Amino acid sequence: MKTKTVLRGHHLLCVHGFQGMGYSPGFVKKMQEVVTAIRDENIDFPIKVVEGLDETCFYCPHSREGICNAPKANDFVLDLDRKVMKHLGIEKDQIYQKNELVSLVAKMVSPDDLDFLCQGCSWLSYGICKKGISDLRKG
Repeated sequence: MKTKTVLRGHHLLCVHGFQGMGYSPGFVKKMQEVVTAIRDENIDFPIKVVEGLDETCFYCPHSREGICNAPKANDFVLDLDRKVMKHLGIEKDQIYQKNELVSLVAKMVSPDDLDFLCQGCSWLSYGICKKGISDLRKG
């Protein structure tokens, strides 16, 4: 893991439920690297929270020319980023410590909040996201 990670707003929630599914093998591998570092309680590092593509998105086959090119997806995922950042009270393009962000998610996001924050996301129906947030809150 490098010294600073760039993570889009809604991925602050996704990392807690991630189970190895994704859009391509490259995306899954990169997301697993990020998830492993975020879940490691023994390390802390800066994360720049962005509204838009982050370093995992560049491994997604839908990422082209700086935006998500899946049908109707770019506006949708930008809305997810905005909702999550607003809910957490954080600013786009700001740098936060990983441990601070993990604590903030644990404190401010309940599994049922995902029904609104992640509304329309195809991964929500698997139940892994809510379980991830629930496990995070339990410590």
